[in-house]
Amino acid sequence: MLNVEQLTKKLPDGRALLDGISFRVSRGEFVGVLGASGAGKSLTLRCILGLTRADGGTATLQANDGQTFELTTCKGRCQREARRRMGVIFQGFNLVKRLRVIDNVMIGRLAQIHPLRSWLYGFTDAEAAEALEALRRVKMEKYADRTTGSLSGGEMQRVAIARAVFQKPSLYLADEPIASLDPSNSLAIMKLLQPLAKETPVLGVFHQPEMTARFCTRVIAIKHGKIVYDGNPGLSHAQLEDIYGDELMQVLRPAPAALTPEDVSAVSPFSGRIDESTGGLLAKQTT
Repeated sequence: MLNVEQLTKKLPDGRALLDGISFRVSRGEFVGVLGASGAGKSLTLRCILGLTRADGGTATLQANDGQTFELTTCKGRCQREARRRMGVIFQGFNLVKRLRVIDNVMIGRLAQIHPLRSWLYGFTDAEAAEALEALRRVKMEKYADRTTGSLSGGEMQRVAIARAVFQKPSLYLADEPIASLDPSNSLAIMKLLQPLAKETPVLGVFHQPEMTARFCTRVIAIKHGKIVYDGNPGLSHAQLEDIYGDELMQVLRPAPAALTPEDVSAVSPFSGRIDESTGGLLAKQTT
C-alpha cells in the first residue's frame, strides 16, 4: 500500500509545483493520474521514487514483507531497499537493447542479489525460469532469446512490464507507459497492466482519459500542482474540460476496439497476426 500525504515541491522563487498532494493506493486498485502538461503528474511519481526530493509531506510504502518505508526521507541503503520493492515501467522502456530479452527481464532483480554474485555467477536456472514465466504473462516468451533492440515499441514495453513483474514488487509505478505507442499497442499494454492490480497496487500517469476510463478502477486529476478530482474513472466532458483546459482536444481520442486480422492485413512491418489476448499486432520476426 502507498499513502501520500501533503506532498509539496517548490521552485526557488516559492512557486509551488506540488501543493499538498494526498492520496492512497491499495491492493486491487489500478489508479490513473491525469492532468495537463506541467500539472505535476510525473513530478509526483519522481518524488515517490526519490528521484526528486520533495520539500514537504510524506510518501509511505507498506511493503508485502511488512516493512514500512518513508520514501521522501530515506537515503542510501534504505532508499535502495525501498526501490527494490517498486516495479517501475517507464515511457522510454529503459531496456538494454544489445542484451537478450530474457536478460533484460532478469536485470529487474539485479538489486536483490549480492554484487559479487552478479559479477562472477549471475542468475540461477530457477531465476531464469521465473523470468521466462514473467515473459509468458505478457505473451513474449517466444522472444526470450531475441536481441531486445530488434523488437517494436509495443513489444519492448511488454518486456519492461515483464521485468517489473519479475522483480516481485509491492507497488507498480507506470510513468506514461503508453504515451509513445500507437492506439492498438496502447490497448494491449493497458490490458496487461489491469490484472496486475489484483495482486499488487498500480499507480500510473497517463495522457489518455479514454484509456483510464476503460481500465482503471480510480482516477486522480492534478491541476496546477493540486488534486482537483479523486474518484470514479468515468469523467464527464465538463470535468475533463476543467482538468485539461485548452489541451483537451489534443488528448481526447476514442479507445480502439480489438482489431481483427483482416483490419491489418496490409499493414507493414506487422505480420497481420493478432495477439488474441490483447488485440495487439504481432511484429514480423526478422532473421
